[in-house]
Amino acid sequence: MKTLGDTLKCAREEKELILRKVAAEVDIDQSLISKFEKNERKPTMEQIVRLAKFYGLPESELIINWYSEKIADELKYTESTSEILKVAEEKINYYKAQENGK
Repeated sequence: MKTLGDTLKCAREEKELILRKVAAEVDIDQSLISKFEKNERKPTMEQIVRLAKFYGLPESELIINWYSEKIADELKYTESTSEILKVAEEKINYYKAQENGK
């Protein structure tokens, strides 16, 4: 399974770009991009969007990867992870239904 960092690094390497060039094009510090690629830091949603556009990657896939890593990191040492995710999904559906009913 590829991490978000792996995906970003592969995209850069496939285009044969150096970090400095990417940093200049997307206006994100070179050291930050390096940390994203090494999974030492997580980009913001805005940075994800910029990187997706620059690399020509599907924005939705990067966002799904970003959220899933965020959730997995939060729950990795928790008991009943499956039950937590099931209840969370039910709550999301409830909230969406409430918003649609307004």
